[in-house]
Amino acid sequence: MSELRRIVELSLRYRYLTCFIAVLLLVFGVAQVRGMPVDVFPEFAPPQVEIQTPCLGLSAEEVEALVTTPMEEAFNGLPGLSVMRSKSVEQLSSIKLIFERGTNLMEARQAIQERLTLVVPTLPTWAAPPHMMPPLSSTARTVKVGISSDTRSVEELSMFTYWTIRERLLRVPGVANVAIWGERIQIPTVQVDPARLAQHGLTVEQILQATSDTLDSGMVQFSSGAVVGTGGYLDTPNQRLPIHFKLPIESAEQLGDVAIGKTSADGKALVMNDVANVVDDTWPMIGDAVVDGGEGLLLIVEKFPWANTVAVTNGVEEAIDEMRPGLPGIEIDTTIFRPAT
Repeated sequence: MSELRRIVELSLRYRYLTCFIAVLLLVFGVAQVRGMPVDVFPEFAPPQVEIQTPCLGLSAEEVEALVTTPMEEAFNGLPGLSVMRSKSVEQLSSIKLIFERGTNLMEARQAIQERLTLVVPTLPTWAAPPHMMPPLSSTARTVKVGISSDTRSVEELSMFTYWTIRERLLRVPGVANVAIWGERIQIPTVQVDPARLAQHGLTVEQILQATSDTLDSGMVQFSSGAVVGTGGYLDTPNQRLPIHFKLPIESAEQLGDVAIGKTSADGKALVMNDVANVVDDTWPMIGDAVVDGGEGLLLIVEKFPWANTVAVTNGVEEAIDEMRPGLPGIEIDTTIFRPAT
């Protein structure tokens, strides 16, 4: 009680000094609050990790039985694991692991990677290696960027976007991932015609095998195309010359003239163009993007759990402004979705 009385006595005796110190502390506090980084959407979700596995050609039932279930069994017993949720759809398995609050996210991801190393050899050959998604915030979608052009095709936009725009945005501090909706990669495709195929008594498997063997590379595991020739070098008295393999087929036109190894009824050797439409196209689309009422691309910029929404948005804006002069004929719209503003 005596200490409290002494504090009151000193405050009254040196009242001007007390008021000055109080005002000084008030000004300092206001200045700190104004410069304090406060996120628009603070992180509220517990640590979580998502693993996606593309499974080309598998139905939802096959994905569940051959991919999702073995991976779930491998993840059981992870330290700190609270909830495991999985989703199996056609050609894709998605497993989300939610951990208890306070769990170290990086240690959890390392433990998951160790379990994945054990389960990957047991998955079917058509399943791509499981991909662990980057750590994302519960409100990960920070900015949606629309990309369109009146002078360039969607295939050209896809190349510019993937190799230039996306790579630059991934270097913005706080950006975890940049997903591209509506992306179309130009590739030579063999679009088999069932009527012409039946007319010549051929099967899709024969066309698949001939195509894979021709390209020297492919997804058919036990075909000649699954083995890429080894490299090597030639030694000369002055230098060593590396051997570079050049693919014999570089365009859809060349692929269309490839012989299948069968003959027609009149003894003519059949080529790809006789049973299929060989054109430059893209893979079958499972989604698309509409920008300004027309075809285009939509970029989904996602942030890390510890990143600030406003800072990431400003960084994305600055990066796009830097790239605009080097992207003539390409319209970039960053106002489609911006929670920060």
